[in-house]
This record gives sequence, C-alpha cells and structure tokens, in this order.
Amino acid sequence: MSDKTLTLNQFRTLRKDAWWKEPLLVVVVLGGFAIYATWAAFQNAHYYVAPYLSPFYSPCLAENCDHLTLPLVGSWWNLSPAFLILWVPGGFRATCYYYRKAYYRSFFLSPPACAVRDAAKNYSGESRFPFLLQNLHRYFFYLSIVILVFLWWDAILAFRFPEGFGMGVGTIVLIVNAFLLTLFSLSCNSCRHISGGYLNSFHSAPLRYKFWSFVSRLNLRHMEYAWVSLIWVALTDLYVRLLSMGVIHDLRFF
Repeated sequence: MSDKTLTLNQFRTLRKDAWWKEPLLVVVVLGGFAIYATWAAFQNAHYYVAPYLSPFYSPCLAENCDHLTLPLVGSWWNLSPAFLILWVPGGFRATCYYYRKAYYRSFFLSPPACAVRDAAKNYSGESRFPFLLQNLHRYFFYLSIVILVFLWWDAILAFRFPEGFGMGVGTIVLIVNAFLLTLFSLSCNSCRHISGGYLNSFHSAPLRYKFWSFVSRLNLRHMEYAWVSLIWVALTDLYVRLLSMGVIHDLRFF
C-alpha cells in the first residue's frame, strides 16, 4: 500500500456495518428528552395532583408553586418554578462522563464510532468554552444529591392522600423514579472518586473500601442506569401531567 493510499484511508470510513444506528438512537432519545423537558418546564401547569409532584418541579421553591416545598423564592418570581431547579439535574447529566461520550459521538460526530471518519476538522477536546464547564461535574453531583433527597421525600408524601394514608400507581411511579435516579447518581464516577477513589491505600480505611467497592459495582452499569432513569423521569412527569389534566385516572390499591 502506497503512502498516498494510506493517507487517504486515514480520512475514510471503511466500515460496512450499520455503525450509525447507535448515534442515531442517542440523537432521537436524548434530543427527544431535551425537547420534552424544556416544553414541560415552560408549561408551568399540571405538575401537581395530590399527592404527586412532578420531579421536573421538585423541590418547588417559589411562592407561586401549586405545591410549595420550601419558600426560598418570593412572589417576585413569575416564571415556571421548574427553571429554579432543572439546571441542576440537567447540568449533572450534561457533564456526566458517559453522556459526554454519547452526545459527542452522536450530535457532534466527534468521533461517530470507531474507524469512522470524524466530522470535525480540528480537535480541541474540552480545552475551550463551553466545554471547560465539564469540569463542574463533581459540583453538579453534590447538588443533585440534594435534589435526590427531595425526590425521596416526594415519594414518601405520595402515600399521603387528601383523605388519608394510601397507595396508588403514582406512588409506585415516584418511588421507582427516586430509586433509579439514586442508582444513576451513586454509580457516577464522581461518587466513586469521593467514596475512596482518591485514596492511595485502603489499608487504613476499610469502611471506605467497602463503600468504594459497592459504588464500583454500580459503576459497571452506569450506562444502563443513565438511560433507564432518563426515560423514567420523563414518564413520571408525563404521568403526573396526564393525571392533573384528567386524561387518565390513578389506580388506588388502598
């Protein structure tokens, strides 16, 4: 093979399989979620029906909330209360190591797949704005844990109906949502790091080693947790929204 042919092949896609299916699926699912979440946040309505609160609006911090969680923002806030908190889980997912790989390959085609031509002519990595903000991932993780506590609290409140203690399909939906988001958060690489990944030796920290080992096992399925929790949180908002609109009715077990 001549040097000219070798140079040409370096800039060609030689794969014959359907390598484009995975990037396309990521564009459809991740892009669809972003569109739906943005639309839901702008609605500023149908996010609460007793005792269920949509995770897109939790915790509800503005006084204009249909279901106020914490009165941290006064009546001067006249926008959707979702904008006060969605930037936290949104930033956490956008800076997640797995999601970076997924949307770099799918939306930016950089690179689309192994042995596939890169769409970008120049590569600067994450050394320029706005990709420098990826370094904030661990801080988004800390904030997302706070949001997660409130989501578990919402799941507990989902047993408290206006007429008393009970359980409905929505109760299960909110519990599963909090559980899946917990798996996604705990399996995060930042969680693995702070649980003990930064230590040079576990000899003097046996408890830290056990926690790190547990998180490391979760980390093996971080990709699966990322997608399942993403889809479920959108379905949870949709379930609460349809209930509030009267399109569907909640099945009560007791």
